[in-house]
Amino acid sequence: MEQRMTLADLIQLMADCAAAQEETTAVWHDETPGGDLVLGEGPRARVLALCLGEHRANFRLWHVEDDARRRDVDAAVIADCKRRIDALNQERNDCIERLDETLVALLAPLMPRPAPGVVPRHNTESAGMALDRLSILALKIFHMEEQTRRRDVDDAHRAACVRKLAVLREQRSDLLRALQDLLAEYAEGRKQPKVYFQFKMYNDPALNPALYGSVQK
Repeated sequence: MEQRMTLADLIQLMADCAAAQEETTAVWHDETPGGDLVLGEGPRARVLALCLGEHRANFRLWHVEDDARRRDVDAAVIADCKRRIDALNQERNDCIERLDETLVALLAPLMPRPAPGVVPRHNTESAGMALDRLSILALKIFHMEEQTRRRDVDDAHRAACVRKLAVLREQRSDLLRALQDLLAEYAEGRKQPKVYFQFKMYNDPALNPALYGSVQK
């Protein structure tokens, strides 16, 4: 039987996930991130693995999105970028949903029974979605910090990036704290966690009319 995690454990785990996103962002710019997602033993290792799997998809998306905006390549390169973006977005959303499924299961034993007749309150985004936003902010911070060290631009450019970097760091700190507060609200029964599914239709040949329509013609 897996060890039950406390609210304090989960709150600390969110901080550990955010720190791991920052650490791997720096590492992956020197070493290409690995292949298949491997889930560790125990709930903490599983959440960290899913978080980093989702972050890896965002990392790859960031750089493919950069390539997709190039103007010195032919249309075939851009089309390939678009297909890679679609696949990575699907991977990213799958990880978010698996993160939420795991976190909802970990939160369930901590939550009080809902009072009869009380309609549960939900948040505008899930914990997994908040981790996704933390991932993107980690990437923004890394690349904005790079801009502050450029020597091929003027002082005004670097100064503007220093100001933006401070804002991004504040936003990430605020978001992490808000995520931790949200977990506390779940444990106190003030809100109800839930898994939200994206159901991306454009990647599904049975749901995208441009795909199933072309087969029928």
